[in-house]
Order: sequence, then C-alpha cells, then structure tokens
Amino acid sequence: MAAYLMVHFTGEREDGEQIYFSVSKDGLHYRDLNGGEPVIRLKTGEKGIRDPFIIRSGREGGFHIIGTELRLANGKGWEVAQYEGSRNLVVSHSSDLLHWSEPELVEVGIPEAGCVWAPEAIYDRERDAYLVFFASMVKNAGEAKAKQRIYAVYTKDFVTFSQAELYIERENHVIDTTILYEDGVYYRYSKDEVTKRIRCDCGTSLHGDFQEIPSETLRGLAGVEGPIIFPMAEQGQWCLMVDQFATNGGYLPLVTDDLKSGVFRILKSTQYDMGQNKKRHGSVLVLTDAEYARLVNALG
Repeated sequence: MAAYLMVHFTGEREDGEQIYFSVSKDGLHYRDLNGGEPVIRLKTGEKGIRDPFIIRSGREGGFHIIGTELRLANGKGWEVAQYEGSRNLVVSHSSDLLHWSEPELVEVGIPEAGCVWAPEAIYDRERDAYLVFFASMVKNAGEAKAKQRIYAVYTKDFVTFSQAELYIERENHVIDTTILYEDGVYYRYSKDEVTKRIRCDCGTSLHGDFQEIPSETLRGLAGVEGPIIFPMAEQGQWCLMVDQFATNGGYLPLVTDDLKSGVFRILKSTQYDMGQNKKRHGSVLVLTDAEYARLVNALG
C-alpha cells in the first residue's frame, strides 16, 4: 500500500518559513509530524525556506529537498523579494528521510534575476539528468518592465548545476510550475500571475512543444497558486492540490480520473483533512509502507 509525505511551510510568521513534514495514508488526510515543529531550518542567509520540493533520487538513492531562500517575516516585503531577492536554491540531502544535511545555498539564477522562486525538479529521460526549474523576475534589454519567467538548470547530483536558461515564457507572468510524468507524457501545471489561476499543458518531451489542456475547473478557480500533482494509484486517480492564498485557506484538493481530460472534482471540506498546521506551497512524495512507518516511529 502507498502512503504520502507532504513537505511544506506554514506562512509568514515566526518559524513559519521553514520546512515541515506531514504524512497521510490516502493522500487526503494528513497528520503533522515532529510535534508540528519544523524538521529542517535554514540558519544562514535569509534564514527562511519557502516552497519546498522533495524528490526521490533514482540515480544514487536517497532524497533531495530544494526550496526558495526567502523569509518575509524579516519585514523586507514582496517588492524587495521579487526585484532584489536571493538567486540561490536551498538544498538538503538525506538517505533515509530522517537525517537531513545542513541546508546549503547554491546560486543558480542569472545575474539579471530579481529572485529564484519555487524550485522543482523532474528527471529528464532524454538527458539522463534532473531538470530543475524556478521562477525569476527578469528585465531584459529593451523591456520597459521586468517579468516573471520560468528558468531551468540541469543537475546529476543536486550538488553541481548547469547555467540557467529560459524554460517557459508566456504573455503573462508565470510562476509556481510543477511537472508530472505519466505514460509518456509530461503534464505541467503553472500559475498565471496575472489571472491568479492555474493553467495546464502537456507534451512528450520536456523541451518540445506543449499544448494547453482546456479545463473549466481550473479556469473557474481564482486566487490559487503553488500547485501539487501526485498519483493516488490505489484509487486509480491523481490529486491536484492548490494553495488558496487569496483567502488564506491553505491547500484545496482536486481529483481527476484522466489527466488528459482537464476535468477535476473539487473535494468538499468533509472529504479531506490537512492537519493542524496550515499547509502552504509544498510538495508530496509517494512513500513505501516501510518509509511511512520509519517517519511515524521517529517523528510521530
């Protein structure tokens, strides 16, 4: 049977912009681990981690967490964060999900970037490496204003990274992108920073053409960001979670039986439980039963 680990932060409060763990047996009902306290803290730089993303390494085993170096509780504000923020990834490694290396700061943003936000990663089967992608506010030559675009780097080990290159640019600002690979197709979910909605597109190559998947469900859901998408294999479904930032409502789960359809069912509040801590922009890792038991025994 499968189980799930959610890594997340909790908000702009004291200790809220650090990494928290929660677990679930069905992907919809979560319990907070470690007494509801952070599992990983950043003690250097901005001293805050947001938007954590966890990935299981298929190359050397183990796990990696990457995140945004940002702490709004420092009082600098969103304007400074966007235009003068960190160009670093926060990176931490573990062999067992329990013991994590001290978070390191790795600069990946281009010199013109005002920020490096919400990094995520996916294994690129064509290049046998991990594509790490993130949002950056950049003002190019000849542009009147800076714009949020998605940039990307490659890595084999989450220690050394290639030079950043432009990955996604749209007419509107685009941030908060997550990618799921399923049956030969890559599904990308991104936040349109102008409409404040999630858009989905798909393609057969990470660097090939992507086509938008029309979705009445997503088009009708405004004021959301930080999409998470993961399989719930036992139910034959996939769960898309979106962070209801506009209402401070935390994560809202949507479920689909067919990724290509764009049709999602928005769950009622009685059908899920996010636990005590507010769950802000994070990610979900599918666990084995043994990994679930190890986490609960150590941190439960």
